[in-house]
Amino acid sequence: MHLKSPLPSLEGATAWLNGKPETVGGGRPVFVHFWAVSCPVCKESMPQVNGWRDTYAPRGLQVISVHMPLRETDTDLGQVRETAEGLGITQPVAVDSELAISDRFENQYTPAYYVFDGEGKLRHYQAGNRAMDLVERRLQRVVEEAARSPAGG
Repeated sequence: MHLKSPLPSLEGATAWLNGKPETVGGGRPVFVHFWAVSCPVCKESMPQVNGWRDTYAPRGLQVISVHMPLRETDTDLGQVRETAEGLGITQPVAVDSELAISDRFENQYTPAYYVFDGEGKLRHYQAGNRAMDLVERRLQRVVEEAARSPAGG
């Protein structure tokens, strides 16, 4: 995906954990986080992702995680549910066992982070756990911009 690309559809999930959002975006900034149960870096970075959720969701950010299997064993829904609970993931989780969402995002990596502004345009993409401060700065910026817009806050 290129910067300013529109937020792809999240249709095609094989399951949803923590509830499927009725709408995605709708004038709100959106943070989409890809992870996998077999990804050790995902597990290391999850406390930071959860911190962003806890900080920015009350200010209007919609947070959605996408479980993208890296191995065949990653498609076990019970294991995905147990791992998500153990990692403290309370936001909606799209279980993407058939890679429909991952393909739409052109995503090949976990962890991967996509920050969309209130207009649904991609403002930041990053894979891996380096330079996480950049992700947080973009999250803060899109939340502040949405709060200042006539339709926001």
